[in-house]
Amino acid sequence: MNLELITLLGKKVDQEVYEVIIPTADGEIAVFPGHEPLVGIAVPGAIAIRTNKGDDDSKLDYYAISGGVIEISQKHVRVLVDEADASSDIVEAETKAALDRAIKMRDSAKNQVELEKAHELVDRHTVRLKVAGLRRRHHR
Repeated sequence: MNLELITLLGKKVDQEVYEVIIPTADGEIAVFPGHEPLVGIAVPGAIAIRTNKGDDDSKLDYYAISGGVIEISQKHVRVLVDEADASSDIVEAETKAALDRAIKMRDSAKNQVELEKAHELVDRHTVRLKVAGLRRRHHR
């Protein structure tokens, strides 16, 4: 089946895949060829992509997503998000430092706008750290 992962900056992924695991409000869903048609909401989290049926977990590709909309048909998966970062593009030490700064920003927020922005950053960097950890564990 074809997977399209589309951000505000364009397509991050447009390829044939065997399986896609997507975080949703009701939990993660695994999508395989022939999946029932579905439109839903993706939540911030990690998308995992298995390119070939026989690939083990060490060959999964991971993307940190900000949440968005998913559209699934029997032969196509489209995920529309504001941003998506490939695990290979995430530098764990930099992301940890950014998370620490976001937590300090949240703790010292002086108004609702600052607090909401800080919460967005905390969520973003938490997901990025999760994806970096998944990549590190599975790609040894």
